Amino acid sequence: MNKYDAVIIGFGKGGKTLAAALAGKGWTVALVERSAQMYGGACINVACIPTKAMVHLAGIARCRKFPSFEQQASFYREAIATTNKLVTKLREKNYELLHNNDRITVITGEAAFVSPHEIEITTATSRFTVRGEKIFINTGSEPVIPSVTGVTASRRVYTSETMLRLEALPRRLVIVGGGYVGLEFASMYAGFGSQVTVLDHHPRLLPKEDDDIASSVKKTLEKKGIVFHEDVLVQSVHDEANETTISYIHLSTEAMHRIPADAVLLATGRKPTVERLNLEAAGVQTDEHGAIDADLHLHTSAPHIRVMGDAKGAPLFTYVSLDDYRIVADELFGDGHRTTADREPIPSVVYIDPPLATIGLREEEAFLCGCNIRVARLAASEIGRALTLEEPEGLLKIVVDADTNRIIGCAFFCAGADEIINLAAVAIHAKLDYRLLRDQVFTHPSMSEAFNKLLSLIDR
Repeated sequence: MNKYDAVIIGFGKGGKTLAAALAGKGWTVALVERSAQMYGGACINVACIPTKAMVHLAGIARCRKFPSFEQQASFYREAIATTNKLVTKLREKNYELLHNNDRITVITGEAAFVSPHEIEITTATSRFTVRGEKIFINTGSEPVIPSVTGVTASRRVYTSETMLRLEALPRRLVIVGGGYVGLEFASMYAGFGSQVTVLDHHPRLLPKEDDDIASSVKKTLEKKGIVFHEDVLVQSVHDEANETTISYIHLSTEAMHRIPADAVLLATGRKPTVERLNLEAAGVQTDEHGAIDADLHLHTSAPHIRVMGDAKGAPLFTYVSLDDYRIVADELFGDGHRTTADREPIPSVVYIDPPLATIGLREEEAFLCGCNIRVARLAASEIGRALTLEEPEGLLKIVVDADTNRIIGCAFFCAGADEIINLAAVAIHAKLDYRLLRDQVFTHPSMSEAFNKLLSLIDR
């Protein structure tokens, strides 16, 4: 049996970064990844990088305004090929960085605990056991497949991961789920030229967002030709010779409907990838959602086992997995003061067109919490940079604590929202007075200078 100072299960952002750091400290490390197609983690292979590359290329397609669907489909095939080349390059680079380290052993195989310190690994050709003094779980998450009749049998049903392998642009795409993933793919495929319909079981799109932001998002996406059916429940999926029929019921009227599609995307959530780990053998406990229980320092119920990334549940972000690494490394080699509580609130971005970025409390949340707040709103069309980019759609919103003059929440639905949300995050974590951003001298024209005008509205 091979013994290691550390065994890391999963080649995700936290795991691969930790492997390099531990090796740099002289540790022997085994990094176990179940698939050679996932070196580098979900972000590089099936999530952040390929989807954002496709979002960018969809924007180019929209600007080119191809006169025929055939030309749109041709550009889409090129976009898929371009994205695959990028993913392959990054995957190989990630593998080489760790494989070439003589203190790291990369093992491609399925891992399952047989005892608290021992892990059985099943590869394509063999089965063996390794032992780790310390063990780190970084296995990520996977799409949830809903219990809908015909879903698993259909040849035209995809997840957010398998959709990226579809080389033929669907004329008609039906997306089941109006959450962040569903909206991102809806915006993307509408840009490429698909007729997109979104079926969402919520009575209102984006129920976690304030009404004004959700309304602005919906109206903008509808202008792109996306059709929304809310308050519905999908009943079945049935393949026919040349198309697939989705049957759904409207929950308030109980009326049944059918819609044809050339492709169906399931965007019904993600769950931690932990079922095959046999966690019981290691004494690692999970919560009611199947996520691994962890404390503020990412310790599991087994003292020598820590968890990073999506395996411990929401929020499911690559940058959270990276910060998990920082917490683990700080405890191993630093003063151990970092915890998961330090990073709250965490910014998030939905890469629709334009992007929606949020952080902290929404207006309604702050009101329900009893906060004394002041709120400012600004149409994106009031920002010079948005006009020069020919992207006037959207709305910006900031919530300020009136007692402390600190920003406690932002929602930016506009061009460049994915960048300026980070500036807001710094202000929130530094507990800055909002007037510092209000009076800051920003470059012109830039999206950052929106803070000048937006925060000036707080005083009115």
